[in-house]
Amino acid sequence: MPTSIPNPPPSAVVFDLDGLMFNTEDLYQDVGRALLARRGKEFTPELLDAMMGRRPQQALAIMIRWHALSDTVDQLAAETKELFTGVLDERLETMPGLLELLGALERARIPKAVATSSGRAFVTEVLSRFELLPRFEFVLSAEDVTEGKPHPEVYLTAARRLKREPAEMLVLEDSQNGCNAAVAAGAYVVAVPGGHSLRHDFSGVQWIAASLADAHIYEVLGLPR
Repeated sequence: MPTSIPNPPPSAVVFDLDGLMFNTEDLYQDVGRALLARRGKEFTPELLDAMMGRRPQQALAIMIRWHALSDTVDQLAAETKELFTGVLDERLETMPGLLELLGALERARIPKAVATSSGRAFVTEVLSRFELLPRFEFVLSAEDVTEGKPHPEVYLTAARRLKREPAEMLVLEDSQNGCNAAVAAGAYVVAVPGGHSLRHDFSGVQWIAASLADAHIYEVLGLPR
């Protein structure tokens, strides 16, 4: 739980996407395992740690270097897209507490945005499946920044777009790379790990929440439950 309640409370909220809003980190892991199994390689926890929270091109480049694959990034990206299409249709879900938190923010008129390492086409597709795209002020994706997480660029950009100082934003992230990016930007950061990311190092965050339904998120934002 938070060691203290900020005064004034954060006046905007920025969400990561994969593993935070949707169960896509689990789906990525399954696709990564299938991709490497075709090549007789293993998708280890250590490789997942290195890839998690990175932009797609960076993550696939890490996979290639890790296993000395002969494939190009573009080849792996095309194969990943093919594998992912069926998985999304069958298994995509929102994470616990997401829809309730979005509703509470809207009732309080607190602006919200998405800052993700995923590509814009994928982000648009996932948000649109749940009719969530119009509910955000804006979405920042891999194409909108030069440096990927853990570099703070995406969160500094979000602060400028929201016309806020970074410290006035509450950032919700599920991975170590994402939290490092938000902390480096100077935001008020809450880690919401799940599955594999429970083992990550979240040094520098304000606290670690059990889910997006965590009462302390509401408390820090001054939201009623």
